[in-house]
Amino acid sequence: MTEPESGAHRPPDGMLRITDLDVGYHGVPVIHGLSLTVGRAEAVAVMGRNGVGKSTLLRSIVGLVKPSAGSVEVDGQAIAGDAPHRIARLGIGYVPQGRGIFPKLTVKENLILGTRAVGKEGRIDEQVFSYFPILQERLRQIGGTLSGGEQQMLAIARALCGQPKVLLLDEPSEGIQPSIVKLLEGLLPRIRSEAGLTVVIVEQNLELAQHTADRFLFMDKGRIVHECGRKDLEDKSVLRRYLGV
Repeated sequence: MTEPESGAHRPPDGMLRITDLDVGYHGVPVIHGLSLTVGRAEAVAVMGRNGVGKSTLLRSIVGLVKPSAGSVEVDGQAIAGDAPHRIARLGIGYVPQGRGIFPKLTVKENLILGTRAVGKEGRIDEQVFSYFPILQERLRQIGGTLSGGEQQMLAIARALCGQPKVLLLDEPSEGIQPSIVKLLEGLLPRIRSEAGLTVVIVEQNLELAQHTADRFLFMDKGRIVHECGRKDLEDKSVLRRYLGV
């Protein structure tokens, strides 16, 4: 396995630990021997060009894609290959790319499903309305009639209703207006701090990633090839090399 380049450091108290992970689709490999550790209450951004395996990594963590090799552990418990509902009940919240709300259900019904998915019996955590007060105003509104930004708020709120230990966010800025991206820049660090969450965010928007994460992992061809801290992003050669910007 290729070791990450300079700037790497591994948190000793791993909430999420992935070792030698291989994942593919229909026999075509996408992720090769990937290893990473995310510490308790740490936030990590996974970055890279399109098609390098970032979304596949998150999907494999939550059980939507089964790894062909390697291990995934959450809080010391092995989950690789488990069913998605079992993984959710162990404390993994997932906000998929494209939001993935139920467009024909109301805001309230979407949030209730977020609680029932983890066995919380339909009790909505009122804390989510302190983060997204507009959702409380629109509990009876059909989810598909919300704006793109409001749907993203709903997707995040639905994941938080399960009171996760780990929150996985896949491209939360995609397709939403700049004002909502700006809101998320302030909100995601607050949610992480108040809930004590471990966060893994896949994100192309550099500013949102910088506001959210402590550490940055760059992927290429299914592997993590570079790791650095926020200050190291001032080196524009890193961004040119791994993001093409």
